This record gives sequence, C-alpha cells and structure tokens, in this order.
Amino acid sequence: MSEKSVRNIEAVIEYIENHLDGRLDLETVADAVHYSKYYLHRLFTETVGMTVHDYVQRRQLTEAAKLLIFSDRPVTEIAFTCGYESSQSFSSAFKAMYKLPPGEFRNRQVFYPLQLRFTLSCKTNASMFTAQDIYLADENDIPDWMDLMRLVIDGYPVMDEDDYLTKLKESIAEKRALALRDGSILIGAMTFSRLPGSIEFLGIHPQYRRKGIQKIFLDTLLETYLLDQEISTTTYRKDDKADTGHRDMLLELGFSERELLTEFGYPTQRFVLPPERKGDM
Repeated sequence: MSEKSVRNIEAVIEYIENHLDGRLDLETVADAVHYSKYYLHRLFTETVGMTVHDYVQRRQLTEAAKLLIFSDRPVTEIAFTCGYESSQSFSSAFKAMYKLPPGEFRNRQVFYPLQLRFTLSCKTNASMFTAQDIYLADENDIPDWMDLMRLVIDGYPVMDEDDYLTKLKESIAEKRALALRDGSILIGAMTFSRLPGSIEFLGIHPQYRRKGIQKIFLDTLLETYLLDQEISTTTYRKDDKADTGHRDMLLELGFSERELLTEFGYPTQRFVLPPERKGDM
C-alpha cells in the first residue's frame, strides 16, 4: 500500500478519534473526508484489518468502558457521550462486546480496552519473509513488542498490560518469545510454552496480515521448538461479536475446535493442532 494511502487512512482515523462523541457511520465519515463510502470501506478495511463500523464501535465502547470505571457519570450520559442515541442501544452493544451490562461492568471496577487508537506505519514494504527471518526476542524488543500488542489488542480480551509485560519478560528470559521485523518495524511476535505445547500470544501487524506471516510463525514453532507435540491456544467463541477474525485465522492454520472455556471471566474456546495434522502444514 502506498504511503499516500496510509496517510489518507491516518487522516480518517484522526477524524474518528476527534468525533467519538457523535454519530460515526460510514457515510458520515466518508462525507467528512471527501471520499465515496465504497472507496473508504475498501481502503480502510485493507489497511486496518477491520471495517470503519467495527473500528468506530470498538473505540466508542472502549471510551465508554473507561468512563464507567474512572468516572461517576450516569450510564445514560455515557451512552450519549459515546455516540449512542439511547441507553438501550448502548447497553445492548456494550453487553455484546464486554459480556456484561454497563452497570455490572462498573461494579467490577476492572477496565480493559476493546480497541486502542490505531497507529499506522508508512515504512512497510513488499518484502517476502521466511522462517529464517524469525529470531528469539530479547529485552531490546520489549518497547516495540508492547506497541504491537496494543495494535492487535482486538484479539486479546481482558488484556492487563502490567501482567502481560511481566509474562513477556519471563518468556524472553526462557527463550520462548519469537519476533519478526521489517526493518525497524516489529511486524510479528509470538510467545509459547513448551509443556504442554501452547501458543500464548500471536500478534501480526495488521498491515502485514495478508503476507502469510501467521503460518511462518507456526511452521517455525513446529519445526524448531515444539516438535511432535500437540499445540493448543484459545480465542473467541463462535459468533462472538468482539472477534475480528481470530477464529478464522486459527481454522485456516489447521487448528480444530475443542472445549469451551472461561478465562478471566471471559467466554473463550480452546483450539488444538494435533501432531498428525502437522505434516499437512
């Protein structure tokens, strides 16, 4: 994608961020930035990895969740502040994404974001990547790794940054953290456990998700670190409105659905890649 296109989407994101308290459907945003809604839908989705509607909804609900935890403002006021025309429509959307009604979420006093402001890179290129480009991360990678985690936070509900950072440092020290860069940009990261074999985190920069990098990470894990082991991971349950494509990614990589779980109070599902399936990768 050209630098000009990236700059254009950055302007769109800037407009959205400055108007999270209002109505922000595709047509409204397109008119504001002087694009056709069809062009904007295609360009935004290709660049960010989700539609304008999904990005707006997740950002508005994240801001609402922040107000629920860190302010005493009434739920109805928060609904209007975050672009909803009624408390009923707000409560329905909030529960679908956060799995709790707004009042109960407030009572629990635990904030986590659905979506942080998206930051794009104009330095991406058309490089092809192989397993040889993946390396064991070290502590110098931590700042960029945390930035990537924030960029792909849509795939990790109930993310606690402090807890995540502690676990990341442990993974790096134990040589269980893999990374991939395109020049100075950290475009992929994975942490895993050896016994039992599992993927704890797999984050691919959205601007690179169409380059097959997920499979390169998985192949590296299978061929170098977790030979002849069943590998498991967890993600959203089927039809969870908060899922932006992570279930489909695992299915495309050859994982199979297993039991339903609840992790940190959030409904998830375990996925497994059996050893006999690895030869087909």
